[in-house]
This record gives sequence, C-alpha cells and structure tokens, in this order.
Amino acid sequence: MIPIAVVVCVIGGWCTVYLADTLLRSSSSVKNRYESWLSSNGFTLSPFHIKWHTGIFNRLFARCAHLNPHFLYIWFSAGMVFGVLAMFGSVVLLSKTLLQTLSQMMAETPEGSHEQVLQVVVPGVNLPVSQLAYFFIAILVSGVIHEFVYNIFHVVCLCIGVWHNFMLCVVALSFLFLLPIFLFPFYYTGAGALVTEVVEGSPSSGPRGLFLGDLVTQLEDCTVRGVQDWHNCVQQLSHNPQTGYCVHTAKLQLSWSAGRAFKRLDGTMECCGNNSLTDFCFSYSNNVESKLFACLPVRKTIDVSRPCRTNTDCQTDFIPSLCLMPSLENQTRLIRVKHPPQTDMLFVGYPSHLQYSVSLTSFVPRLGFLHPDLPVMLETFCKYLVSLSGALAVVNAVPCFALDGQWMLTAFLDATLSSVIPERNNRELIGLFFLLGGSALLAANVALGLWMVTAR
Repeated sequence: MIPIAVVVCVIGGWCTVYLADTLLRSSSSVKNRYESWLSSNGFTLSPFHIKWHTGIFNRLFARCAHLNPHFLYIWFSAGMVFGVLAMFGSVVLLSKTLLQTLSQMMAETPEGSHEQVLQVVVPGVNLPVSQLAYFFIAILVSGVIHEFVYNIFHVVCLCIGVWHNFMLCVVALSFLFLLPIFLFPFYYTGAGALVTEVVEGSPSSGPRGLFLGDLVTQLEDCTVRGVQDWHNCVQQLSHNPQTGYCVHTAKLQLSWSAGRAFKRLDGTMECCGNNSLTDFCFSYSNNVESKLFACLPVRKTIDVSRPCRTNTDCQTDFIPSLCLMPSLENQTRLIRVKHPPQTDMLFVGYPSHLQYSVSLTSFVPRLGFLHPDLPVMLETFCKYLVSLSGALAVVNAVPCFALDGQWMLTAFLDATLSSVIPERNNRELIGLFFLLGGSALLAANVALGLWMVTAR
C-alpha cells in the first residue's frame, strides 16, 4: 500500500495550492494582478488539475507543418485507417476483458489475471510505490504526444492522437528490443543475471547468500543467461519435481539412518530429528528396497554432485552412485544457485520467494564506474511507456462520450451512411446508441477491474 506520509504530502500539497488560489482570487487587492498573471502565462487551476497553455513552440510547429506535405498526407491517411480499426478493435478488446473479469469474479481463485491485456492500475496495490516516478513520467509523455500533435499540423484529424500514441508505443518497444545494441559499448549481455538488490532478511540474504554484483549463471541444471532465463528457470523448478543429486553409495553406507524416518504433518518424511541447519533428509531407492532415507550434511553432499532425476542418470561414473532426492515439505524446493566464483547458494523454500527476493539485470557493466541500475531504469521506463501509451490509444479509440472515439464514430457514420441515411438526425440517433453502449462497456471494465484489484 502507499505510505500514509506520501498520501498526506500529495493531498496536503494540492490543498495548499487550491487554498492559496482561492485566497488570492477572493482578495480585492491582488485579485486583478493575480488573474492577469495567470492569463498572461497560460495557467488554469482547478482541484487536482493544473493546465498550462503556451505559444513558445508555435514557430517550430508552423515549420514542421510545411515539411514534406506528401509524407504528411500519407502519414495522416495511415492514422485515419488505424483510428477506424482501433475503434472497432477497442470494443472487441474491452468486451474480452470484461468477460475475463466476470469469469474471475465467479471463480474461487482469481487465476489468469496476468493474461488480461488491459488492467486497472492502483498505486500501492498493483503498482509498486517505488515505480510511481516511471508511471507519472510515462503518462506525461504519452499525454503530451497525444495532445500537441494537433498544434503541430493545424489540422482537425480525429484519429491523430490515437495514431501517435500507437506509434510512440512502437518506438518505445523497438528501443526496448534494441537496447542491448545501444548499450553494447558499455554493457554486455548473455553471461548471466547480475544481482542489483537483495531483500534484507530474505532467504536469499545471509553470509552464503547472494550479494550486490553477483552474477547468477545457473539454477540447478537450468542455465541462466539473463533475467528472462532466471524467471523461466524458477518457474520450471517450481512446476517440475524436485531435482535429485548423484551420491556415491559409500557415503550412504557411512551415514545411513533408515528406521529413524517419521512423517511430518503434511505426510512427507523427515529423518533428521535434531533440527540441524546443516543436515538434510534425502530419500533414495536401490535394487533391494524401493524407499530409503539418509540424513546427510547437505552442502558436502551436493556441492560436488551433479543433478539427476533417476538412478540411471548417475550411472556414468565407474564409482557406484545413486540419485538422492531431498525429502521436503509440499511445494518447497532445495535449489542450488551458482554464482561463481562464490560458493553455491543453497535455497530451501518456495521458489516464488527466491524469485521476488532478488532484483536482477541482464546487463553487466564493462567498466567499474558504470552503474548497473541504468539499463534497468531504461528498460522499466520503456515498458511503462509501451503499456500506458498503448492503453491511452485503446481507451481513447472507444466510442464513448468525451473521448476521441465519440468524434471518430460520428465522422465514420457520416462517411459511410450518408447515402443510405441522408437525415443527419437519424445518423446521430444511431451514433447515440453506439456511444451509450461504448460508455457502458468502458465504465463496466473500470468499475469491475477496480473492484478486482482492491477487493481481492
């Protein structure tokens, strides 16, 4: 949730601005000068809203409007076609999103919410407070690109705001994919996932845990070449059975402790009854008995062992070996994290805890003075720009009152139905029904999406 101090500062700041504006407007001595200053500088104030009008860039906009008219004609024509397609596509997308939301509301567990293309964003709930700066800057850039194009070309193009938000989304997405090339002289990729932050007190911290600057190259037998590999490996280890380890039979004969195993409350077996932090219970089978247990020192056992699934995987050495499986509680895993040259980290717990206790980047600095967070900041901002600019294009294309889609729908009906329905009033009546439906569809998505985010 958003810290109370942040909420108080934001609301308090806006209240202070609005109160000062009200006092200045009500003062007979400074009212005229204050309103004159606002008017001359293009400022308009209202509750939680500051608007600024300026003519500083008018000459630049005028020059841009006369550059290559043929290209501008093609550009606007493409924007018009895209706007019409986006208007119909936004209705389909919102309808699909609404059906997904309704199905999640009727389900006991809200699974599949990550599959939705559109989601309501609530700061502090499904938007981390630490990323609010990216969120607001991306909104500012998307809003400016959406609005100021009208002034550049001095035309009434109803689709141009939606078109330019879509193109901004394409540019940001292209920059995101080409970022490794742009940063190649300063950062390299493909060597592993670089640790940029470890949550204090988490299972990944500690003397033999991960540290800032460590390069993770492997999770068990899953190779990690970047952040995406890290997430894929964690998901793979979470859904697959626990990885085993090849151990020589001589070690088992010295440490065998069959007969001391007992069941935990969840039905799994435990054979180390001294609550040792260094010993671990392993299960295995041989040619005589199908299920045996051994309490072994975990680090010494698996540090020099290779991963396995069955005894057959361990039959490559001349020394007889068996595949030992850690006997763990349900859903927990023993995961060996390789980050050379340091000693392997042994993680015991839920794989999701490992995934979210560490922040990583795929970019490794070539020089010591380069900060590892710079590529992360660029990546994060581009992702927010893609999401918010794309969402702004979709929402504005919806045939809804007060949005671009309202005027796009009116123009579309005039262009397509003028010969069939010559009376303008009849066309406006048809458009009214479409606008009512689009407005209801958008309102339902926002209301139910907000309820899903905050109530569940």
